[in-house]
Amino acid sequence: MELRALRYFVEVVRQQSFTVAAEQMFVTQPTISKMVKSLEDEIGSPLLLRDGRQMVLTDAGRIVYQRGQDVLAAHAQLQAELNDLDTLGRGELTIGIPPMGGSLFTPAIAEFRQRYPKIELKLFEQGSRAIETALINGELELGGVLQPVDPEHIDVLPMTHQLLWLVARRGSRWDALQQVPLADLAAEPFVFYGESLALNDVVQNACRAAGFAPTIVGRSGHWDFMAALVLAGVGIALLPAPYCRRLDATQFTCRPVVEPEIPWEMAIGWRRNGYLSHAARAWLEVARETLRAQTGDDLMHWPDIGITGAAPAGVASTGDGAGRV
Repeated sequence: MELRALRYFVEVVRQQSFTVAAEQMFVTQPTISKMVKSLEDEIGSPLLLRDGRQMVLTDAGRIVYQRGQDVLAAHAQLQAELNDLDTLGRGELTIGIPPMGGSLFTPAIAEFRQRYPKIELKLFEQGSRAIETALINGELELGGVLQPVDPEHIDVLPMTHQLLWLVARRGSRWDALQQVPLADLAAEPFVFYGESLALNDVVQNACRAAGFAPTIVGRSGHWDFMAALVLAGVGIALLPAPYCRRLDATQFTCRPVVEPEIPWEMAIGWRRNGYLSHAARAWLEVARETLRAQTGDDLMHWPDIGITGAAPAGVASTGDGAGRV
């Protein structure tokens, strides 16, 4: 059984789409279809059935999907442990980067490349929710996650605690205010986050708590495109404060949202009791040093992570769909 075919099949099931799976794995849709068909031919039984727009796993498909994740995770762990033989002399490390938090990782990535130039860094660019799932499943060693996360399965290194702010065009009725109650935005059209992003649920829940359902006129996972849509008059947006501070004050009005405040708390996550390679532990140590330099926090309440000592047993992974740095 070819690992690539198994990996493609697992991704199709997760995405519930051959097309989306192909995009995530950076291959063509016919390639995905061909590999899944070859897997079915090898097993001698169909694995997926169509039910309207959804895909339904057959009995054989459920077994292959469940055991396939174990096989891929074991293969990833094997690769990580073999890479560790040279103890940072060579190897690769995949880091999950969410679209709304990528800039937080830049200093640590740059410093890590300076210290360990022979370690190839790959970026797995997905939303926080997908990254958290990949961490739990053992497909990633490290990734940016939006807190709160599942404490039973994920440990974290906090990165930042910020709030979401209103972003509107300059000259709007918000110019004269110092802060904006969320309920006052009930009648506004929203440029919203993609449905697959954790921030989508965070903002939806906050709006619900404020007594309304937002009118969504567009979605994106990229803050600069959301701001461009606001400037074009499509609607308003709620963005993390650090991104609001980058916007041109002559064109945008940015105000803190209150009643309730909406937190944006990013962290670096890894699977609790999972295997962390030397490269992963070194990256975490670099990240902690970098964040300490940026914030001045002694970080004594953060996990004590070093590159020495025995790593816990578990899983690490790379992936066909990772972008290279």
